[in-house]
Amino acid sequence: MPQRTLKFTIRQDGRVEECVEGVIGSSCNELTEKLEDALGVVEQREAKPEAYLNPQEQTQTLSAEIH
Repeated sequence: MPQRTLKFTIRQDGRVEECVEGVIGSSCNELTEKLEDALGVVEQREAKPEAYLNPQEQTQTLSAEIH
């Protein structure tokens, strides 16, 4: 599982900017919803390219031989 990071910048005028990294698809909104509700009104939201990707489960098959 990739590392997920939330970064916050608090501006001098009191505005808070939030940046989410390592999250694919719409789960970013679910991850930050309660935090944003606690902070106040969301004035603007900009989606990164990762927000438009479909999360896919990745599997890898490894073969092993026992001697």
